[in-house]
Amino acid sequence: MRNPIPYVAAVAALGLVGCGGLESLGSADTLSNLAQAGGTAAKAAFLSDGEIKTLSDQSCAESDSKSQVADAKSPYTVRLNKVMERMPASINGQPVNYKVYLAKDVNAWAMANGCIRVYSGLMDTMSDDELRGVLGHEEGHVALGHSKKAMQVAYSATAARQVAGAAGGIAATLSQSQLGDMTEKLINAQFSQSQESAADDYAFDLLTRQKLPREGLVTAFEKLAQASPGQASLFSSHPPSAERAARMRQRLTAAR
Repeated sequence: MRNPIPYVAAVAALGLVGCGGLESLGSADTLSNLAQAGGTAAKAAFLSDGEIKTLSDQSCAESDSKSQVADAKSPYTVRLNKVMERMPASINGQPVNYKVYLAKDVNAWAMANGCIRVYSGLMDTMSDDELRGVLGHEEGHVALGHSKKAMQVAYSATAARQVAGAAGGIAATLSQSQLGDMTEKLINAQFSQSQESAADDYAFDLLTRQKLPREGLVTAFEKLAQASPGQASLFSSHPPSAERAARMRQRLTAAR
């Protein structure tokens, strides 16, 4: 079954120009822009894998351009490469691309094109095994299609604003500012409880297959649970980190 959210966003986008917006729909150009923008909103539900990759490539490059990226000789980059050398180099046939952002945020995220970014603040907080567990979780969001759905939702939200702009005579195009806004939405995407749990299980199973320590996945959640409110943006959505740590510890105990 197709993800229904993009459809809802597309319908909501068209609703933005109802009633009060009717008076502005007088010209052929405006109607053409509106139709074009409405098509963009609806298209989010049917984005091909190639289109998802292209949009993800653009969003990842946009984020990199606005962040301080650690260079190849940085101790953070050297450490990350060593930590991940026994992890798969691709996800569903898509090469994984890791980089470190030099920022104090305790955070990491991934996009559907295999772009995975980790913040130096997270690396300062986590051990190697914990870091590997966290990034295994991020890989899970990509492998299980969660990141693709997040792109569809972010693209739909962008298209909705295009519709509102079209009603005012503004061309329905993805501008640089809209790309930046879409990128921010992707980075701050909130996943559902079932998606988070599935990504946790993916990380646990991945570490098992690679014969790597799994305890770090548990202690990483425990550290996040102890963090002060607002200190850690990673895993800020439900279920709470303490519950996730307990669930992973149960799996670890059962596997022994």
